[in-house]
Amino acid sequence: MTADFPILLDACVLANFGVGDLFLRLAEPPRLIVPRWSEAILDEVRRAQLEKLKPAWPVAVADSWRQAVTRFFPDAAVTGYEELFPSLTNDEGDRHVLAAAIKSGVTVIVTFNLRHFPAAVLQPWKIEAVHPQDYLLTLYSMNPAVVMAKLSAISRDRKTELEDVIIHLGRSLPRFAGQILNDMGQPGGPLGRLPNPPQ
Repeated sequence: MTADFPILLDACVLANFGVGDLFLRLAEPPRLIVPRWSEAILDEVRRAQLEKLKPAWPVAVADSWRQAVTRFFPDAAVTGYEELFPSLTNDEGDRHVLAAAIKSGVTVIVTFNLRHFPAAVLQPWKIEAVHPQDYLLTLYSMNPAVVMAKLSAISRDRKTELEDVIIHLGRSLPRFAGQILNDMGQPGGPLGRLPNPPQ
């Protein structure tokens, strides 16, 4: 079973390599999501890759990443949303994100920055901001086989153990990783083995 549910991915999700990689793989056949973003969001991802991530990405790698996601997801780009800015009241720096979501017709923005998208501001547009952990837990409950297949593909591509991939994701998504490790039958309380999420 595949799904064609469109969601807007915020820059903070795409710039987190492990989390972004999983979401992008979930948008490949058999897909569970259809991603949307704007050039402004991809610009934010690039700035994070070059200036905020430790270690910073080389320029060539950041350019290659952007070219790849643009090539593989040509229908993801949202344009023509700037006229909506005056009607928006969420965090000024993230109004372009909400505007792109409205323009694209999605009902979900996946973001770590929930405080920039208060429910009362989103409600008139019938849009919800969801933490990536919660959204992934929902997808996992709906179709665990596909989610596990994507995680296994990451493990193969990175030539690392599946458990290590999941534990690494636990730095940003502790409940999601803990749920999967628990379902895999990891003994001794999987959440206790995960690193603390970043503050």
